[in-house]
Amino acid sequence: MSLPFKDRTDAGRQLARKLQQYRGNPAVVVLALPRGGVPVAFQVAEALEAPLDIFLVRKLGVPGHQELALGAIASGGVRVLNHDVLYMCGIEERSVDAIVEREQRELERRECAYREGRSAFDVEDRIVILIDDGLATGASMLAAARAMRKLRPQKLIVAVPVAAPGACGHFQREVDEIVCAETPRPFEAVGQWYEDFTQTSDEEVRDLLALAEAQTEK
Repeated sequence: MSLPFKDRTDAGRQLARKLQQYRGNPAVVVLALPRGGVPVAFQVAEALEAPLDIFLVRKLGVPGHQELALGAIASGGVRVLNHDVLYMCGIEERSVDAIVEREQRELERRECAYREGRSAFDVEDRIVILIDDGLATGASMLAAARAMRKLRPQKLIVAVPVAAPGACGHFQREVDEIVCAETPRPFEAVGQWYEDFTQTSDEEVRDLLALAEAQTEK
């Protein structure tokens, strides 16, 4: 069976075709969720002739079952919890606080490592396109979207190459526009729709951000 995307670069190019109405609009800024969202967003930003930045979010994994998200945190102190998962796993609030504290330290480390002294974009009154490499539960992107709302963008768009149909539908109530290039059924994991889903490295994130900045300055 042929998969929709060769890799994240290919996914970004395909996603960019769904966003062509924003090409050349000076109000647009593309924000990627590191790490996997960065190579996707780089292609979108390049195609739309828009600046690229990152927006940090960290999934909160269930202890012993890290792939299961009990919620997420994002820049700006936003915390989104999945109360059904908390109840199902019998996780107490003090345990959640410890997980949040650990992930907050990692979020701050990545912010420092990726930006390398660059300031975050001022997104007030801008058209913000938030991008990741896919949506499964959508917890991380939900945290990012709610945090972004506090920064008062003119319009907030979530765009991903692939998403679980339910996750994609949920965002219709959270953002101004949701763009999901593919919503296949049955859906088990984002990576199953990529031929190459190799983990994006910190170095790749830094290199792509530096390249995007250089291209914007031309």
